[in-house]
Amino acid sequence: MLSPLTVTALAAVSAVLCLTGPFGTLASLSLLPRAGYWATLTVSGYAIGSLISAAVLRPGKPLVQHLVRILIAGGLTGVAMTALVSVVNWPVFGSPPFGAETVALAGPTLVISVIVMAVIDLFSRKLSPTEAGMQDTPQAVLLLDRLPFDKRGPLVAISVEDHYVRVRTTKGEEMILMRLADAIREVGATPGAQVHRSHWAAFDQVAAVTRDGDRAVLQMTIGGDIPVSRRHIPTIKEAGLLPR
Repeated sequence: MLSPLTVTALAAVSAVLCLTGPFGTLASLSLLPRAGYWATLTVSGYAIGSLISAAVLRPGKPLVQHLVRILIAGGLTGVAMTALVSVVNWPVFGSPPFGAETVALAGPTLVISVIVMAVIDLFSRKLSPTEAGMQDTPQAVLLLDRLPFDKRGPLVAISVEDHYVRVRTTKGEEMILMRLADAIREVGATPGAQVHRSHWAAFDQVAAVTRDGDRAVLQMTIGGDIPVSRRHIPTIKEAGLLPR
């Protein structure tokens, strides 16, 4: 609601409605009351529509099912907006809420709500990263925020030492008091995996791989080697570090 794009769009829509005065508001309301009336309905309508769309619309659904969800979300928004307009019109125009005028208002409001919901859905798809796009966008490596600035660089390996983890980057090493599982959750989109109960390795920092019976050893570009336990051999095979 507070993003500059949203605020600008809501202000523009409110201004257009205020100046054109649809539904008889141009003749029945002076400028300032008309501006307040349409600003209230525009902001409230957007908030209600956004909440309902977030609850009803789901990305990745088949087209027909998604269109049905848009109709449902638009219908729910239309019902909510009809009730809101009816209540707002009571003090503004003296029209008793939920009377004959509300019934007459319901049809256009439902149609407008469905159209607006379709536009919101279209804009959200265009302005927000898609599911595939989100996977392609590098995620923040939160673990690096725990390191001194001069040691922040591409991750190489993470190893357990007592209650600490040794975080190795291309710019150095640092001991951090945390669990390995928590450290792994903060590597973001860095390509790599846990290859031993005590070690995580970045696949793009592996210089060589040697077999050691039913285990393996990763020679890293920087620092010591990383052992690969037997249960994690399929992991490095999937990463292309060993033949399948």
